[in-house]
Amino acid sequence: MGSDGSAEPPLTGADAAVELGRVVDRLRSMPLTRLAAPWTTFPSLAAGARALAQDLADRGALLADHVPHAVPDVGDAAVGDQVAVTGREVIDLSPSAADLAWMVQRLRDFRLSV
Repeated sequence: MGSDGSAEPPLTGADAAVELGRVVDRLRSMPLTRLAAPWTTFPSLAAGARALAQDLADRGALLADHVPHAVPDVGDAAVGDQVAVTGREVIDLSPSAADLAWMVQRLRDFRLSV
């Protein structure tokens, strides 16, 4: 429910794209030293971002009825691009409202923790 007691409209692909853009912009603008630093339970922030990309890739594979594949470690400088690509793939598959809500929440949680 919204703050005024009304029901909130379901999230759209545009909402997910906005949150994806925020996370990707943040990752792409971070210094490599920050990406390499330990973060929460991960050995580095980049590793946490790769885990986010993997979550998005797994959801995309599920939606497309494909076998999930591992997101490769291609270096810390590329994690923003990996999140961008895997997130865009999910959006392009026209996910359900529940999948969009999961994606937006996952992205928002990540963004607010970095």
